Amino acid sequence: MIDDIKKRSLHRARILQGQMRGIERMIEADEYCVDIITQSLAIQKSLRSLNKLLVENHLRTHVTDMFDAGGDEREKAVAELLSVFELQNNRGS
Repeated sequence: MIDDIKKRSLHRARILQGQMRGIERMIEADEYCVDIITQSLAIQKSLRSLNKLLVENHLRTHVTDMFDAGGDEREKAVAELLSVFELQNNRGS
């Protein structure tokens, strides 16, 4: 991974861990449902941010190399990106 993206991704992952622990405590404490949902939505936003970093890294490293290689590698890169796009669209996010 690109060093800066790796650092930012790890930071985001650690924030997500804290957010998940927080939502677990909220559920255990029978907190107000809307407050839990609000926290859950914040976690989803954080996950989208992490995914964006990971896609950026993949494009700047692997996909670039695969396109430069051409042929089957290029087609594999296109298939991977279409698969990620399809997963994103199927999840409705």
